[in-house]
Amino acid sequence: MLIGVISDTHDNIGSVERAVKVFNEWGVSLVVHCGDWCAPFTLVKFKDLRCKLVGVFGNVDGERELLRRRARELKFEVEGEFLHLVLNGRSIAVYHGVYEDIVRALAKCGEYDIVLRGHTHRAEVQKLGNCIVVNPGEACGYLTGRRTVAIVNLETLDVRIIEL
Repeated sequence: MLIGVISDTHDNIGSVERAVKVFNEWGVSLVVHCGDWCAPFTLVKFKDLRCKLVGVFGNVDGERELLRRRARELKFEVEGEFLHLVLNGRSIAVYHGVYEDIVRALAKCGEYDIVLRGHTHRAEVQKLGNCIVVNPGEACGYLTGRRTVAIVNLETLDVRIIEL
């Protein structure tokens, strides 16, 4: 099972449209957004996904109630700052990543196989204990100049960072 991971879209509509195309081309079964959507209109640009979308809020997501409502209208799930998923036998924590201590605690607590996070705008895959921490980087490209997402294979735990 492949899942797509995206974070820090920051209203970059072109990047969201490109990410949707990449996720559809890869045939992912689920897309996980790790926060910092910004405005609710960004959610609408995910409507062409051929799979379900779930996500969490980031530190710049101010209009949370409208984001929740828009997500529900589109049949997406965006409700809070933390999400626990069990997919393909893997336990997955999703958290934007504002506090590095929390990211490390989630990875080292022994409850999760994978922690999906964003916030730093840097694409990175690291192993902490028995857990893989995946940051897809920034989809918007505003800070690093790189627009990236990740594809995670839940069977092999291989992670691929994809340039948009």
